[in-house]
Amino acid sequence: MGSFKDVVGHKNIIEYIQNAVNANKVSHAYILNGERGSGKKMLATLFAETLLCEEQGSSPCNKCHSCKQTDSGNHPDVIWVQHEKPNTISVDDIRTQLNNDIEIKPYQGPYKIYIVPEADLMTTQAQNALLKTLEEPPEYVIFILATTEAHKIPVTILSRCQRYDFKRISIETISARLQELINKEGWDVEEKAVRYIARMGDGSMRDALSLLDQCAAFYIGQKLTYDHVLEVLGAVDTEVFSRLLRKILDRDVHSVVEIVDELVMQG
Repeated sequence: MGSFKDVVGHKNIIEYIQNAVNANKVSHAYILNGERGSGKKMLATLFAETLLCEEQGSSPCNKCHSCKQTDSGNHPDVIWVQHEKPNTISVDDIRTQLNNDIEIKPYQGPYKIYIVPEADLMTTQAQNALLKTLEEPPEYVIFILATTEAHKIPVTILSRCQRYDFKRISIETISARLQELINKEGWDVEEKAVRYIARMGDGSMRDALSLLDQCAAFYIGQKLTYDHVLEVLGAVDTEVFSRLLRKILDRDVHSVVEIVDELVMQG
């Protein structure tokens, strides 16, 4: 079970959403735009979970039947719009999964929530089909569109949605989250290693967590050091590049070739 606390680095967006829920001023359509792995799908799920929660609070209770259904992906009133063809959301996908079903009232909750991941993959025909529904949606319908490229979505759709932009998550924020997980699991990880994994996540919490799991799996029961992380990820200590630059400035061709050969051998 998740909570809004798990969506780190986006405190303002969470506050806006919770304020809207508390004030009963939830919009019919939202766009979550930002880097891959920044938490858009997680927030979309938590938002839907909150709106359908039987406790009707500003956060999901994670205990009621509705929350458990949403968390497991089995809630009948939460529809994830999937695409049949790779890298394309066609007009048939929109019509079949959305338009043909939208007039049917919610089965058990107050809302019917359609989540469109990778919304930038919609074809022009699919965008037009969605726009028709957005213009006059039933009062119980809410759309949540997630995308990494909002500029590919036409202004006609954007203007009908509340937009939230997810920024790249800082190394400090990712490091803190990784350390929380490390402490929870009881792992022994060098601080320098944690910082390096956070930096390699490149602003994506999901990628950083995946890298940590990958590194930890190689050294179960051992201390995970900075050198271990470099080895697992096939990376090179930045000191090597400093040494290489110094040799280039010294015009030491032999040493330069040796260092480059060393890097090639390490992959």
